Amino acid sequence: MPSSEAETLDDQLERLAGLLTRRRLMLVTVESCTGGGVAAAVTSMPGSSNWFDRGWVTYSDAAKSDLVDVDAVLIHQHGAVSEPVARAMVRGALKRVDANRVAVAITGIAGPDGGSAAKPVGTVFIAWALGEREHVEHHRFEGDRAAVREASVRRALQGVAELVASSG
Repeated sequence: MPSSEAETLDDQLERLAGLLTRRRLMLVTVESCTGGGVAAAVTSMPGSSNWFDRGWVTYSDAAKSDLVDVDAVLIHQHGAVSEPVARAMVRGALKRVDANRVAVAITGIAGPDGGSAAKPVGTVFIAWALGEREHVEHHRFEGDRAAVREASVRRALQGVAELVASSG
C-alpha cells in the first residue's frame, strides 16, 4: 500500500512499524539536514523501541567521517550534499550494527542559506539500504527550511517502508 500525500505522519509510522515488526527488522538513521527529525518522528510513537535501534546526527563533515566512516576525500570531491556521500553514510551505518537492520541516510541543504546554482536550497539526497539492496534519490524540495526538513523526513520514512515491503 503506497503512501499518499493525504496520509498523516502517524499513519505512515503505523504502517512502517507493522512492516518492520513483521520482518523482525530494526531501523537505523543517519541524518544531516534533518538534524534527527526522522529519529524524533519515529520515537514519538509508543512501542518504537521494538523496531527502532539507533540514529546518528552527522551534521558536520567531521561527524560524517568520525561516526559513520564517510571518507573525507569523498566529501571533498563531491560535497557533503551528494549521492556518493549519502550512499557512504547509509553503508557506514549498516557496518556499525548487527544484521536485521534497515538504514536510511539524509544529507541536504534545508536553507535558507547554503545553496548554490549547482545545489540550490531544497537539494536533498536520501539513501536507503537493507542487506545488499541500496537505493539513493535526489530531491529538490520546495518551501522554507521547515518544509524542506518535513518533506525529507516524510520521504525517508516512505522509502524505508517501500524498501522493506519490496524485499520480502
